[in-house]
Formats: sequence, structure tokens, C-alpha cells
Amino acid sequence: MFDIIMSILGIFFLSPILLVIAILIKLDSKGPILYLQKRVGKNNHDFFIYKFRTMYVDADKKGLLTLGDKDPRVTHIGQFLRKFKFDELPQLFNVLKGDMSFVGPRPEVRKYVDFYSKDDLKILEVKPGITDYASIAFRDEAELLKKADNPEEYYISEIMPAKIKLNMNYIDRPYLITDIKIILKTLFKIMS
Repeated sequence: MFDIIMSILGIFFLSPILLVIAILIKLDSKGPILYLQKRVGKNNHDFFIYKFRTMYVDADKKGLLTLGDKDPRVTHIGQFLRKFKFDELPQLFNVLKGDMSFVGPRPEVRKYVDFYSKDDLKILEVKPGITDYASIAFRDEAELLKKADNPEEYYISEIMPAKIKLNMNYIDRPYLITDIKIILKTLFKIMS
């Protein structure tokens, strides 16, 4: 109920901002307003996550990981949207549809889920979320990847295991008060 009510309120109150962002995206570069990417959700089922498009069309064919805040695949408005996480706002519709929750492990693409151990698959027993402990801890993930000699290898060997550990920590303590704390910490991290 929390997710449904909050997503409806969020969509309603943020609709003017969503409209302005959509117009800015269209003025900034050619292509669709939204970017849909297949992610792995609850019970290991694929779904499409909604984001505002922040990259030039077909940029994802050059790699799934974003490298630094000056990645040349990212549009001008896209840099701003990513910095303040506005690109994630369309996920309110994912929450309303029931694909996601406000708080829960961030959904991965299938390519990286295939690296999960049998124990790690426990993460897929809960709904993925817009934010989680890992989103807060790895707010600067793109910058970390930019510094790595092999970003994909670094993501798989270093970042992904740390995210999995944080996600397992969250799953073991499923309380509404924890969700509220994570939401507030996320907002604070974005603002700061």
C-alpha cells in the first residue's frame, strides 16, 4: 500500500517536473524521451525499467556501464539528470505497476545476474527498488569505474560483491522504518 499510494502521489505532484524534463530531453538530442532497459526482477523475471534517456541513441551498445561524469555518450541534459538522479523518476511508474518498490535491491541486467552464486539469488526473492543501501554507498560508482583499468572486471569483482552484501543485509531486516531511513538517506545524499 505504501508503494501504491506514494507512487500515485509522486506522479501527481511531480508531473510538471516530468513534463519539463521530457521537453528538455527532446530539445537536447534526437531520440525518445524514455529509455527502457530489461532488468531482472522478483522471482528472476525480466521486466523493463523506465528511465529518462540520458545518453545518445544506441550509446548502450558501446557498454552497459557509465564511466565517470564526463562519459561522452551522455547528453548535456543527461549529465544534469544523472547528477541529481532525476533520470530515475519514471520508475515511479514501475512502482505503480508492481515491478518495483521504493526500497529494495537495485535490479541488475541479466548479464550481471548470471554471475550471482546460488546464495546470491536470494536477492531475487524480493521486489527490486528505486533505492537501497548500495545506491547510497556507490553514489559515485561511475567515477570508481572510470579510474579502473578494466571497468567491467572491476565492477564484477569488487563493486558487485559489495552491493550483494549490502542487499543481503537489507533483506535480513525487512522493516518499514528501515525503508524510510533508506529513502531519507538517499534524499540527503542527492542534496549534498
